[in-house]
Amino acid sequence: MTVFDDALPAVARLDPDLLSALRRAATAAADDSVTFYVNTGWRSSAYQDQLLREAVSKYGSREEAARWVATADTSPHVSGDAVDLGQSDATAWLSGHGAEYGLCQIYRNEPWHYELRPEAVDDGCPKMFADPTQDPRMQP
Repeated sequence: MTVFDDALPAVARLDPDLLSALRRAATAAADDSVTFYVNTGWRSSAYQDQLLREAVSKYGSREEAARWVATADTSPHVSGDAVDLGQSDATAWLSGHGAEYGLCQIYRNEPWHYELRPEAVDDGCPKMFADPTQDPRMQP
């Protein structure tokens, strides 16, 4: 799916300001033959819980899983405030141009995860966290 697929909840339920910034950036990126494919955007709490259970199984502990998957209570995906983009050309494009749209990579270990930081338009994106365990928002 792309950032223009309004019929899909993963896109349609994104925060309107985030979605608007994504669409503006995607339109500009298209001029460079880059398409923004959404791997995941908005997620239900139940799906987020499922992803966390799968990550605990994969990584062997809740602590290690937390480096990759947040709880339903803390995930910006559940609130519609984050998007994971597919295709390395899109994330490469955003790493060079995302701040112009307020779109910032938040975690160094997740080059696909972007959130809206409107202040980035003037100030640039904030320093990335190493991973979600370093993000104060992810603390229970």
